[in-house]
Amino acid sequence: MLSAFLKKKKKDLFLYAMRLHDDQLEDISARFQAEMKKGLSAESNAAAAVKMLPTHVRSTPDGSERGQFLALDLGGSKFKVLQVKVREGMGIRKGGVEMEEKIYPIPKELLIGRGTELFDHVSESLKDFLQEKNINLEKTHPLAFTFSFPCEQPTLNQGLLLSWSKNFRLRGLQGKDVVQSLKGAIERTGGMNVDVLSMVNDTVATMMTCGFDDQRCEVGLIIGTGTNACYMEALRHVDLVEGDEGQMCVNTEWGGFGDDGALNEYITEFDRDVDAASNNPGKQIFEKMVSGMYLGELVRLVVLKMAKVGLLFDGFVSDALRTKGKITTANVAAMEEYKTGLKNTRDILTGLGLTPSQDDCIAVQHVSTIVSFRSSNLVAACLSAILTRIKKNRSLRTLTITVGVDGTVYKTHPQYPKRLHKVVRRLLPESHVRFVLSDSGSSKGAALVAAVAQRLASRRKQVDETLFPFQMSQEQLHLVKSRMRADLEAGLKNKNPSTIKMLPSFVYHTPDGTERGKYLALDLGGTNFRALLVNFKKGLHQNTRLYHKIYTVPMEIMQGTGEELFDHLAQCVSDFLDYMGMKNAHLPAGFTFSFPCEQTAIDTGTLLTWTKGFKATDCEGHDVVNMLREAIKRRNEFDLDIAAVVNDTVGTMMSCAYEDPECEVGLIAGTGTNVCYMEDVRNIEKRDADAQRMCINTEWGGLGDDGSLNDIITPYDAEVDQNSLHPGKQRFEKLTSGMYLGEIVRQVLLDLTRGGLLFRGHVTEALKTPGIFETKYLSQIESDRLALLQVRSILQQLGLDSNCDDSIIVKEVCGAVSRRAAQLVGAGIAAVVDKIRENRGLEHLNITVGVDGALYKLHPHFSRVLHDTAKVLAPLCNVSFLPSEEGSGKGAALITAVAKQKQQM
Repeated sequence: MLSAFLKKKKKDLFLYAMRLHDDQLEDISARFQAEMKKGLSAESNAAAAVKMLPTHVRSTPDGSERGQFLALDLGGSKFKVLQVKVREGMGIRKGGVEMEEKIYPIPKELLIGRGTELFDHVSESLKDFLQEKNINLEKTHPLAFTFSFPCEQPTLNQGLLLSWSKNFRLRGLQGKDVVQSLKGAIERTGGMNVDVLSMVNDTVATMMTCGFDDQRCEVGLIIGTGTNACYMEALRHVDLVEGDEGQMCVNTEWGGFGDDGALNEYITEFDRDVDAASNNPGKQIFEKMVSGMYLGELVRLVVLKMAKVGLLFDGFVSDALRTKGKITTANVAAMEEYKTGLKNTRDILTGLGLTPSQDDCIAVQHVSTIVSFRSSNLVAACLSAILTRIKKNRSLRTLTITVGVDGTVYKTHPQYPKRLHKVVRRLLPESHVRFVLSDSGSSKGAALVAAVAQRLASRRKQVDETLFPFQMSQEQLHLVKSRMRADLEAGLKNKNPSTIKMLPSFVYHTPDGTERGKYLALDLGGTNFRALLVNFKKGLHQNTRLYHKIYTVPMEIMQGTGEELFDHLAQCVSDFLDYMGMKNAHLPAGFTFSFPCEQTAIDTGTLLTWTKGFKATDCEGHDVVNMLREAIKRRNEFDLDIAAVVNDTVGTMMSCAYEDPECEVGLIAGTGTNVCYMEDVRNIEKRDADAQRMCINTEWGGLGDDGSLNDIITPYDAEVDQNSLHPGKQRFEKLTSGMYLGEIVRQVLLDLTRGGLLFRGHVTEALKTPGIFETKYLSQIESDRLALLQVRSILQQLGLDSNCDDSIIVKEVCGAVSRRAAQLVGAGIAAVVDKIRENRGLEHLNITVGVDGALYKLHPHFSRVLHDTAKVLAPLCNVSFLPSEEGSGKGAALITAVAKQKQQM
């Protein structure tokens, strides 16, 4: 009994190093994660054992793919030629794939011959297949090429062979483009019209095959003669490919894991023996520990050594047991069969010229189990590393994902899948990992890669065509500038009809730093009303104390009666004075009123037209200062000296001029858009002879109301205009301001979705809802710091279930709309500053533009594009832009202070 016990202990010691515990698996997983990072980096890729090869496959199938493709699958001692129909033909279930195939053997001499000879054989077989299947030889056939060897891919249809594996040792192809070699062979064979669209690894093809039926499949795994894995990596981490938007499938080539010594402490003497006897010693270490090409040999070497030391077969070793390759991976699988495993083990051993006892059979079966179990454990450790990386990339607490699997070991070994799944789930307890077996192998997947590439190319073309009208050429921008300039001149001369009103503000001076005292400022420009108390202390750039409170203007008041609107404003002022404890102070006040008004003096303003969603009745054609005074009288609680009514643009200019004396232009780029500037009084028809300059409120939002911008207005702009409160009015504003940009984007997204180019063609109720796509979403979506996953999150809040490709297109749409807006504003600014320069007879002008508005301040690219455009279109002007810190409210107080000073002089 003691002898049997000692024998068992010795047998267990032989296999101890192959037993891997969870802490070891976690260590291996961490090491593989480090190797992945090394392989993805441009700096360390050359030295990386795990190559992490970009495949240029940017999307998994979405179910809309269709077409007929030829496929070539080359990766072993035989290859397949196929015709693949994706959603083509009556017999295919909806969304299905139909395939016809023929297998062609590769003569052994071609495996070690010249590369050209192999590809000539492949090409001739392809022609044979076309003829046999009566496929039209004159028609152009798109072809997908599965090539299951490590390749570096500069593009989807190029593959530079890095090394041969799996007994292939052909001459003249390493470092060459195998797609070009295939094309050359097809040309030499002649009589075929074939377009090679894509070249993929079998791992990638497996992922695509499974992804066609399960859109959560973003990992491909092969465990067969060889082993490998691929997955969808965030493009921003793939250094070897330009661009950082979206994702790309990366072929890990994980068989090389350990080639740099990373697995040395886990390698046994048997692994070293297998490696030493292989065609490529020192290479593909991980593959030699886990793949079907080597598992049988590992079992043979362990059994051989155990026999040699007398632990098996009473120390007898047969010639067959000494012979490499006599135990195969198929034998290993047979030995582990649930019911027949022991019998199969006895038969296999007997076939090797051995006479095994029952204990021998149990021991050899145990060896098989330990070797194959180690294989599944190692695969689980590295697969969990990939899944952990995906989870981290996406900042997910829980990952739900599908792994597509192919390969003879996984398919034929009775226990392997169950063990693999169990260990992966144990290593990733918070993730939901589903494994799907590839039903049609890599050939179907290769065709799907080609189908996806066709779909993406077609979609890219259609999206580009949709967005092309938003691209402003230099010629178009110069035309906008000249039209703006012409309408500025026409408005000054009071020519009718003038689309740009050019309203005198009766502000003749910018601040000089002597302003003192306390002033009230009231600011109505959109859905908010702001009341401010501004206290100017000593001199320019000295302390300015500012207190303010913001009040909402409800929609029913914006679009109710004028009396209700101004009563609401008076109530807000009353509340603010209570808040400040100044109800009895008779303060001078400035009223910022950000709508087109005609002024005959600084304290009068007749409303010409409402904009920005306001539609209060009985206001247009009335003096808004009087309307506010009347509302204050009706309350009979406080009194104000309203000394000035100011447009927000003028207020912004004055606020910035307090900081920078060169500021003579005010720009609003927010909910609405407008510009004011200091114009020479001699050019103003309604002028004051005593002053040299006056600030003109251009009301430039009306540019184009006469049709002068029709050549740049898209159908989406026309739709937004038609659905607005004032169709046909404020056309320039509707192209450039925050109130409308989100709605333009929504119209484009709606059109793309109806065309099947977005959101899988599913038009949601949310997408049909006007105003739901607010302009703030443009700023968020276009942020450089925002990953596409966060873009998807924003879209989901809007009820839009997007994938990565959708998110990229939405970001492009937002970018096209906001860029055009910034360019148009830049063209307008160029017209204004050039006019000022020419007014003053200067060869060169230094000038500052004071700016306010959420679009300018919050959008990540708007200000830069605006600056760049103005610089190009007004090269003789050095234009600086100064964001207003306190906005138009402080400016209104300054205008009031300036006006009061002039009255006292």
